[in-house]
Amino acid sequence: MTSYRRMRRQARQIRRGGMQPMMFVSADSNQFPTPAGVLLARFMWRYRSELAPVAVAVLLVGTGWWLHARYPHDWRYVLTGTSLTAWLIIPFGEALRLAPIVERVYAAAVIFAAGVWVAAAAVLGPFTRPLLLTLAIGAVILAVPWWGHRRRRAKVRVERKLAAWPDIAGAIGLIGSEVMSATVDVWGWRARFRLARGQTITDVTARIPAIESGLGTFRGAVRIYPTPDDLANRFELRVLDTDPHANAIPWPGPPIQSITEPIELGPFEDAAPCRVLFLRRHALFAGTTGSGKSGGLNVLMANLTACQDVIIWAIDLKKGMELGPWQECLDRLATTPDQAAALLRDAVAILQARAEYLARHGRRTWDPYPEMPALVIVIDEYAELAEQAPDAMDYTDSIARLGRALAVTLVAATQRPTQKAMGQGAVRSQMDMRICFRVREPRDVDLILGQGMLSAGWNAHKLNAPGKFLVSAQEHDVPRRARAYLVTDEAVAYAAARHAQIPRRLDDISTAAVERTYTSQPRPNAVNVEDIAEERADANSILWSALSAAPPEGIPVSELITITGMSRRWVFWRLKQLADRGEAAQTVRGHWRAAS
Repeated sequence: MTSYRRMRRQARQIRRGGMQPMMFVSADSNQFPTPAGVLLARFMWRYRSELAPVAVAVLLVGTGWWLHARYPHDWRYVLTGTSLTAWLIIPFGEALRLAPIVERVYAAAVIFAAGVWVAAAAVLGPFTRPLLLTLAIGAVILAVPWWGHRRRRAKVRVERKLAAWPDIAGAIGLIGSEVMSATVDVWGWRARFRLARGQTITDVTARIPAIESGLGTFRGAVRIYPTPDDLANRFELRVLDTDPHANAIPWPGPPIQSITEPIELGPFEDAAPCRVLFLRRHALFAGTTGSGKSGGLNVLMANLTACQDVIIWAIDLKKGMELGPWQECLDRLATTPDQAAALLRDAVAILQARAEYLARHGRRTWDPYPEMPALVIVIDEYAELAEQAPDAMDYTDSIARLGRALAVTLVAATQRPTQKAMGQGAVRSQMDMRICFRVREPRDVDLILGQGMLSAGWNAHKLNAPGKFLVSAQEHDVPRRARAYLVTDEAVAYAAARHAQIPRRLDDISTAAVERTYTSQPRPNAVNVEDIAEERADANSILWSALSAAPPEGIPVSELITITGMSRRWVFWRLKQLADRGEAAQTVRGHWRAAS
């Protein structure tokens, strides 16, 4: 930090004429060459990082000579202190920005070797043979990792680049801005700046192309963020050496087991995970065709289906093309407008039943756990629902307004969440979490994320690859680019089969509310019967016929759900009853047949 300020001060003085170059001038104004000592000092300062091992070796010689002359019997303290420091730096070196374990081991080895040599020099003297030769050989060996380290070389390059910031700032209209600090990370580097009076982060954002030109980066490499202290006269500049999101990032697997934990959608550009809490929050996934909405929904589904305290209902009016692969993990899947309307009507009934239950017990929120799970309703292509089932929009409005406290969450995906596409209600305004993938036109940024977000730097129209997104939520109020994990078709099939074995059931309060709705109104696409008892009797016979005619490897549960027209929960409940009586058996995971 001191070096930055000194170089800035010298540059300002030279420009103002208050400081002349370091050279002698004779009486006849003939300039003499710069002294060799000044040139050597400049060379050593410029390459101070490369010469650091030499400086350390010289320092060790001086320390050994001083200890040998004054305290030759204190070598034990030197050896003990350096050994203890080397031992502690491995587990606690991260506080010193030595994040990789390799860096901590290297630092511990250097400290321990230096301590051993200084202790020997204190006893024998630094010029005793072969101590000097040992020091020279050890310095060269230990300097090779230092010289070859990528982050060190990157830090040197950044320091030299920021030394020219006063000239860059003057050229791009940010005169008076100063560098406060700089660090190098995985994908590039970042620096914190102090602005002159009257300058704001908006002025900096408008000059991003000029900053990229001044720093010599590729287009789109510079990001501007507020500092964590949120001071108006400061900003953080981030420069990417390479695009960390250039290639798809495979999904690492579900790290959560409860909806009360944040879900990791993908990494930010600085490799930090993008975690979002979906409990008590309605979410909107939006973006143009091919922007990666379906991939984002797959990441969400892969995490939700791993939780024991969540019941998932889904609506996919594209005949289940997007959400159908998760059917084994879904309690209900609606693929027609009538089924979607019935599903949403049942969700409203659950809202009312849960509200009555909480009022009777003097509670204000529904806290989910496996016996009292949260309910998440995922709707793909919400605009199709508004067009094909307009009567169901009243149900979505009720869920959006009342569902938060009752742990009933609405997740909607659409291309452009216009008022027409979202219905005439207040659903869009209740979506307090917005996940925006690439859009075609800049005006769509304000449409998805909210008015004024485009001018604030939320440039979703500049996202250049499927899966890249911006997230606007309570804990994410800064435009940071992230990329959703890639969940391949094979990973979807594996996760669905594995998570289908997780025991989960709707609570008795919600089940009773659905049953009351079930008996009071006709079900869409159900068997043509007069009451639920006859329908379940028919479903039982259909289920038993399917199990009896199943091949030796069994029939998938997803097919049983489709054949019977009943919910996943009911099918598994009946299969368990048949298995307890010895009438049905599971052949492989997710496949059943009648017992021989």
